[in-house]
Amino acid sequence: MDEAVIKEQMLSLLKGGNAHMPLEQAVADFPPTEYNTKPQNVPYTFWHLLEHIRIAQWDILEFVSNPDHVSPQWPAGYWPGVAETADQEKWEASLGQIKAGMNAFKNMVINPPFPLTAPIPHAPEHTIFREILVVSDHNAYHIGEFAILRGVLNLW
Repeated sequence: MDEAVIKEQMLSLLKGGNAHMPLEQAVADFPPTEYNTKPQNVPYTFWHLLEHIRIAQWDILEFVSNPDHVSPQWPAGYWPGVAETADQEKWEASLGQIKAGMNAFKNMVINPPFPLTAPIPHAPEHTIFREILVVSDHNAYHIGEFAILRGVLNLW
């Protein structure tokens, strides 16, 4: 397959909106009074879910680009503390960092440091192509979860 076609499809996947809801739509007009709400039978809040997306995405980006990166301990390191809460500033910071991370991945597709399907030099069992699929899949899963929980609590 032509590399330009691969890049176009990867950018489309990172953008969202094909087979899954984009983040911007899932969080649009989300009521600030609900940032710290834990839906029934769910051990985390809406903000915790955003932070989980942010942390996992950051970890994958660092894994690809930094040979000295050490991933957080699984699973605790991928979630904020259960008692942590968010105000408007923390909410916006989480969203801003998720968007910045997605832009970094998009830039990596447009201007890869090495071929997208080549082994990552410090992690030869992985490729940029694979890691972008992983981050896109992970984000889509949790953005969908966010949207469903929002619907369950009638927050649309």
